[in-house]
Amino acid sequence: MANLHEYECPCCGGGLEFNSAVQKVKCPYCDTEFELSVLESVDADLAEAGSDDIAFQSTTGGEWGEGETDGMNVYVCKSCGGEIVTDSTTGATKCPYCDNPVVMMGQFKGDLKPSRIIPFKKDKAAAKAAYLQHISGKKLLPPQFRDQNHIDEIKGVYVPFWLLDATADAHIIFNGTKIKKWSDDDYDYEKRDYYSITRVGTLGFKAIPVDSSTKMEDDLMDSIEPYDLKDAVPFKTAYLAGYLADKYDVSSEESLERATYRIKNSTEQAFRSTVKDFDELTIKTDTLKTKDGKSEYVLLPVWILNTTYNGQKYVFAMNGQTGRMVGDLPCDKGLLTKYFWKYALIGGAIGGVIMTLFQLLNQ
Repeated sequence: MANLHEYECPCCGGGLEFNSAVQKVKCPYCDTEFELSVLESVDADLAEAGSDDIAFQSTTGGEWGEGETDGMNVYVCKSCGGEIVTDSTTGATKCPYCDNPVVMMGQFKGDLKPSRIIPFKKDKAAAKAAYLQHISGKKLLPPQFRDQNHIDEIKGVYVPFWLLDATADAHIIFNGTKIKKWSDDDYDYEKRDYYSITRVGTLGFKAIPVDSSTKMEDDLMDSIEPYDLKDAVPFKTAYLAGYLADKYDVSSEESLERATYRIKNSTEQAFRSTVKDFDELTIKTDTLKTKDGKSEYVLLPVWILNTTYNGQKYVFAMNGQTGRMVGDLPCDKGLLTKYFWKYALIGGAIGGVIMTLFQLLNQ
């Protein structure tokens, strides 16, 4: 059995000690007592859980064939370092990520080509309309933003992604607390019962998307999901005509951290939903082992809109397949203060006022 000081008391988090007087393990901070058999069971669960084991195999479209990249050029942004791939008909352009001019560097040369691509379903007009819809009705948006901001650039970009499949064997131990409260004429009482809950199971994950470009903001790409892969077709350079394409600079191995986070988060949510009737529930330990892990290199369509307001740039992204638009907007501090006092003066509790303002920000 492990040293008792390696165990945290589930009541207060303090280190446990064996108390010879009561012949039990006791917390010296809150005086809670535990049977040795309970801790031995916890030790066995932890040993069985082991450590994470994450592994994937990559699938791409293979190497570029002879003559396959003859009509493709590469531009390099001097500001952010982005390498933008275009067809030979594209002249001078701007970087879709930072909106600065890019410099022509010559014919494209790449390591790996995508295996599949989802062609654009939404055109530039749809992207502009979605942007105007996105900013309409926002009560805390500065009025001048609608009139004075202008769209500097709208670019259709094929963003590189790794799609990751895996089967995950998970072992999660929860700390659960049940709380009972009651009162009499003299005192208020509270009783807490502590439990250790173990969940073991297997979940399958298919096509977890992780963008493989360091220039693209991860939160933007996560927010415009999902994509419907039924529209994915075998990659052909002809689909790039009239659009830009970013070169991947994040390998499938480097993408594992984000993919693993998403797998763990989804697994924890699924397992947590099976644990009922606890007033408090926290994760003691979680272990994930993946098998049959595979990753596929694909290109997915994104419209990037760069706008300027008061000298500051704002970037918006739209899913080029579904039309889902996301992007941060400025907030008028004067209007924010006005609404705060308006709802506070009519008797709203602070929590309610904050919730109302949050709803206004997201309308």
